[in-house]
Amino acid sequence: MPHKFETLAIHAGVEPESTTGAVMTPIFQTSTYAQTAPGQHRGYEYSRTDNPTRTALQTSLSALERTTYALVFSSGMAAIDAWLNTLSEGDHVIAGDDLYGGTYRLFSKVANRRGIDFSFADVANVESVATAVTQQTKWIWFETPTNPLLKVIDVAALSEFAKPKGIKIGVDNTFMSPYFQNPAELGADVVMHSMTKYINGHSDVVMGALMLTDQSRCEQLKFLQNAIGATPGPFDCFLVLRGIKSLAVRMQRHGENAQRLAQFLSEHPKVERVIYPGLQSHPQHELASNQARGYGGMLSFYLRGGLHEASNFLSSVRLFTLAESLGGVESLIEHPAIMTHASLPPEIREASGISDNFIRVSVGLEHIDDLIADINQALG
Repeated sequence: MPHKFETLAIHAGVEPESTTGAVMTPIFQTSTYAQTAPGQHRGYEYSRTDNPTRTALQTSLSALERTTYALVFSSGMAAIDAWLNTLSEGDHVIAGDDLYGGTYRLFSKVANRRGIDFSFADVANVESVATAVTQQTKWIWFETPTNPLLKVIDVAALSEFAKPKGIKIGVDNTFMSPYFQNPAELGADVVMHSMTKYINGHSDVVMGALMLTDQSRCEQLKFLQNAIGATPGPFDCFLVLRGIKSLAVRMQRHGENAQRLAQFLSEHPKVERVIYPGLQSHPQHELASNQARGYGGMLSFYLRGGLHEASNFLSSVRLFTLAESLGGVESLIEHPAIMTHASLPPEIREASGISDNFIRVSVGLEHIDDLIADINQALG
């Protein structure tokens, strides 16, 4: 009988250490491993290639994301770049038009110099995607919910459209974590996570991952993982394994707090509009309810006013930390146009709705009454 998520989060990939019986996976802080004869080793020869702590983490991740394989990298951007290295000059990618600024920068200023062609489309609209398809289109890459506008993308519908055309689907599942959503079960070929965020959950590690089920694609990415060498150290892998053990209870509270805060903001006179998939006012609320098992801990909203009002508000919060990133136990708040999405050209920010009065919130695990009180005083 398959185990439930909460059980897998604690036990998957983690076995008592064979020599001492240690319950927690040890930190194998070593660069190399003794061989009994040239080319004869016990599964490990060099820690860029493999490390036992990293192996345990990858096993845990594949179980949680309901895939066969998982590979971890030194950052979320390194994970995406490894995937990009499976493409060739002349290949075409349709990317979502609402992406984390660093992803857009990687696509538009780095990968395009390798001869990879990108089109940015509203992937929430299959017709928009169909218009962007060319004979060289190999992948559709997107986030759901998107960062920072929280559009929910129908993974199954895009997969149904793409698969007959031989086009693969890549999904950044960072905002939801495997607790709330499993894109591979909806047809995604590769699932990416910035594990800096919810999976680790404690704002003390930078790491990324790719999860997938196809063996040949995994072997290709495993080769790139070793050849390029953007791999995390064993101590960081240990920290993420530790973070995973509380992932289920953390995500449950993130979702509960975000729902309450979104409702409060939607009724506040100084707030123009709130974007949160858990609100019925969200355009894809029904899709979010069917595609995932919750709505996540991220929300965005528009203040009434402009940059002056936004700056005053962000300077007045006390419990919320004004900082980039997301998904930690503490609540974070930021100004996308100046901070996380500053690398987007101004005309793209303006067209997508990332305006000067736009605020993104990562709702943490503090008591919701304290969080609401802090936002209320800052708005006042």
